[in-house]
Amino acid sequence: MRSAGASWCLERLFGEGVRGVVIWFAVASILLVAVVFKSPGVDYRVVVAGSLLPLVEAVLGGPRALHSVLGAVALLVVVVALTQRRRLWRRRLLGMPIGLMTHLVLDGSFARPEVFWWPLASSSVARGQIPELSHLGIALVLEAAGVGVAVWAWRWFRLDDAANLRRFLVEGRLDPPADPRR
Repeated sequence: MRSAGASWCLERLFGEGVRGVVIWFAVASILLVAVVFKSPGVDYRVVVAGSLLPLVEAVLGGPRALHSVLGAVALLVVVVALTQRRRLWRRRLLGMPIGLMTHLVLDGSFARPEVFWWPLASSSVARGQIPELSHLGIALVLEAAGVGVAVWAWRWFRLDDAANLRRFLVEGRLDPPADPRR
């Protein structure tokens, strides 16, 4: 739960509709990447940063490149180009475009072709608010779901164990159990 001060700062930066979008993207992105990739080398802190990156476009007044497939692919190309012969940096930074791609799935950008396929579907920038802020009621429901999923994920990743929590905070690593029903 955010403090009143944190909520005020987010509202000043992104506008009043920003309430209800952070936990959903952060937690759901971690879980999607953990389930799909099953890689012990992922830095989940970077995945979270990538999943929150498109929220910056709220300041610009609407969805731009970070809500499009082209933007996600461009970020992936930049990461690969900048990390040639730097394998550890590449492995860590690949979490950024992966997190961005999970954001596109989680916010439903694909439902707005002029946003998702920009500039292929439309040469002009999409009008209106970014998808995650355009329907505050849905965002609040998703945020509440995100809190519930976060509680489940805390247990699933065994973050109540101080060593596991420290490993996540310091290294960005999470070790999901072999059986996801646990």
